[in-house]
Amino acid sequence: MALLTIFSAPKPFTNPHIATIQRNAIRSWTMLGPEVEVILLGEEAGLGEVAAELGVRHLAEVERNANGTPLVSAMFALAREHSDAPLLCCVNADILLLPEILTQARRVQEQLGPGSFLIVGQRWDLDVTDLLDFGPGWADRLRSRAELSGKRHKAVGSDYFIFPRQAFTHMPAFAIGRAGWDNWMIYAGRSQGWPVIDASEAILIIHQNHDYSHLPGGKPHYDLPETDENVRLAGGKRAILMLGDASHTLRDGRILRRGMDWKRFWHEVEIFPIVRLRSPFLAEVAYFFFHPIKAYREWRWERRGKQ
Repeated sequence: MALLTIFSAPKPFTNPHIATIQRNAIRSWTMLGPEVEVILLGEEAGLGEVAAELGVRHLAEVERNANGTPLVSAMFALAREHSDAPLLCCVNADILLLPEILTQARRVQEQLGPGSFLIVGQRWDLDVTDLLDFGPGWADRLRSRAELSGKRHKAVGSDYFIFPRQAFTHMPAFAIGRAGWDNWMIYAGRSQGWPVIDASEAILIIHQNHDYSHLPGGKPHYDLPETDENVRLAGGKRAILMLGDASHTLRDGRILRRGMDWKRFWHEVEIFPIVRLRSPFLAEVAYFFFHPIKAYREWRWERRGKQ
């Protein structure tokens, strides 16, 4: 039985560059060994053929929103239904994974036992234009290339989520590939008291850079109406937590509670109403107290947009 099931909803394979980086990503997942299984979700052009070629499972029927975008909740439900693995991993289809992700996931599971948790982490951005060589030594070559030519992405959301199969059984109808839902994952874990573990120092993942020609109008997903809807479903802007809001870190195979200095202490006070009390109203009050100028500007901007 697999220890970890990786699942994803790739984009159509019609754009040559998107097709290349998605093939690279999926190949890297299949190279993680027999304890990992891969499930690809959706009926996008070329997906079934690539799944058959790479020998991974393909589930075409995924519930979608009115715009035809697959729903994250449906993806999670399908992965859980069609896998017996104790750990699940949702990952974006442009992300290269290295074998250490399995090692570290096992270590977290061994330390936390049957409880729920969430592993997230920062990515490295790298320009990749060709199919990669997955011959012997591929992981070391990729690591060296990322460290030499890549750039660490800012610590905002996450591109992968590892969690026990009993976690995240209920979630809003988020659109995949749009901003907001990844931040909600961090919020949901924190609000339920689970260890939310930032594994950025222990797990290196590589994002293959691309443009946004696959999205409506070629706009980044931050600017799309579906992102606004994701934020609304998440519970509003104050529920959009970042990697720095994780409660724990993973270093040298050990889960450590995140260190507390004065800056972090006051930030925890600020997010207490949304994380512990789950009160959007009190969260707005706290935000206004800690950031009065920013809060006023945001209020003026939103008011102007409604006029």
